Amino acid sequence: MRLAFVGVFLLSAVFVFADSHTDKLLRELDDIIERRDSYVREKNIRIDRLKAVLKQARASERYDLYLGLYEEYKTFIYDSAFTYGRKLQDEAYQSKDPSKIASAKVKLGFILLSSGMFNEALDTLHSIQVKNLSDSMKIEFYAAIARTYYDLVDFNRDQYFTERYTILGNQYVDSALLLCKKTSTNYFALQAMKHVRMKDFETATKDLAFVLSRSNLTDRELAIAASTLGFIYLNIGREDDAIDMLIEASKADNRSSTKETLAILNLAELLYKKGDVVHAYEYVKVALDDANFYGARHRKIQIAAIFPIIEGNKLNTAERQRKLLFAYAIVITILSAITITSAVIIYRQFKKLKEADENIKKANTNLQGANVLLQQVNDHLMEANKIKEEYIGYYFNINSEYLVKIQAFKQAVENKLMTKKYDDIRYVVNNINLKKEREDLYISFDKVFLKLFPDFVTTFNSYFKEEDRIVLKEGQLLNTELRIFALIRMGIHDSEKIAKILDYSIHTIYNYKARIKSKSILPNDEFESKIMEVRAL
Repeated sequence: MRLAFVGVFLLSAVFVFADSHTDKLLRELDDIIERRDSYVREKNIRIDRLKAVLKQARASERYDLYLGLYEEYKTFIYDSAFTYGRKLQDEAYQSKDPSKIASAKVKLGFILLSSGMFNEALDTLHSIQVKNLSDSMKIEFYAAIARTYYDLVDFNRDQYFTERYTILGNQYVDSALLLCKKTSTNYFALQAMKHVRMKDFETATKDLAFVLSRSNLTDRELAIAASTLGFIYLNIGREDDAIDMLIEASKADNRSSTKETLAILNLAELLYKKGDVVHAYEYVKVALDDANFYGARHRKIQIAAIFPIIEGNKLNTAERQRKLLFAYAIVITILSAITITSAVIIYRQFKKLKEADENIKKANTNLQGANVLLQQVNDHLMEANKIKEEYIGYYFNINSEYLVKIQAFKQAVENKLMTKKYDDIRYVVNNINLKKEREDLYISFDKVFLKLFPDFVTTFNSYFKEEDRIVLKEGQLLNTELRIFALIRMGIHDSEKIAKILDYSIHTIYNYKARIKSKSILPNDEFESKIMEVRAL
């Protein structure tokens, strides 16, 4: 049993670890990587649509279409991006538009930089007439040339040239910042790039936090900001935060089918150092696939430096895991034997308990049935008592009123007889308004009934379509139709008795009931039973 306890403890520890924030992000990244082919298909669909439009485009439209294809390819496939960058430049020269020529060179320079052709990128960018660029293109130009110098620092790693290239990069970033709106995402992203190179990580972190707080970021902007912030965290010793940021950057890169990226390679290297060889190996393979797909020369060199190390460690880890699994298999076999023995004992006990439980359930079922029946009887008795109490009071009240009226009538007749005013007796008798007395009787009945059944009219109308529902006149509590079924709800089902109470012929009562039932949405034979279901308050 101690072994079983240890096994449960170890499994609990594994599940706790698996629920960490980083592991959750890694699972999300793994899911996105599994779907990366679908993102590539979406990308190719957009590209194919642009190419289809290009085939039928007029000469004046080709520049914009080449630009659209370049933008789709620039972080996707180097050769295609370079091809459309050249076509964009050729189209610009044919148009003899200085602005388009300069803009096309900026695009071509960026793609040369992305593939690691730094000298060619600088030659192209330095050949641009900056005065021919719009302000937005000037920002893009300065950012591209600044990044070229920064990337040269990372690629060469030469102390002598590092300072010179960094200074040049900073100068070009400053030129871009002068043209940027100071509240724009681009402004803070460029400023962060400069602060990183100056090793002012605190300010750079604030800049990138502002960028990442924006809700309208593209996946590409998100990837760049998160990747840069991951680099900062790594340099200030916050490795776990660095991993989280690189995961976010890698997720965004895969969603946007960005193949020219360094985030997932840096993530693989960090995970390898943390001992997660499995993820490191999978991600370095993705990085290598992306570099080959895009055609980035410098990325292939970077990956080649770490890939064999991770791959070799992965093989060693697999061997260790095989041995560990063998040990686990032995432990699990022992635990299984214990479990099977326990299961047999538990099953026998369970069988006995089940038989006892069945007997208890049968007794409970019978008891519950009796309780339900008793509850129903109690409910009916309570309702009957309520109705009885109300109508006994109503009966005595009405009788007392009529006794007072009879006493007054008797006294008036006696007075006329004593004074021998026999003709006046006829006046006293004729003064009795039987119609009004009956109406007063109905009103009293209506008040008492609605006190007992306040929802009667609403419930009654729910059995009819909107146009067939009863609408009472102002001051009216019940009408004849409602009163007939109110008497039925009180337990008076005999149509002859209802006719006598309401002073109608039995034929009239039958007609009222038939007309009401024919309009109802309920079947005729169910109508009265539904009326009986209306509950007293």
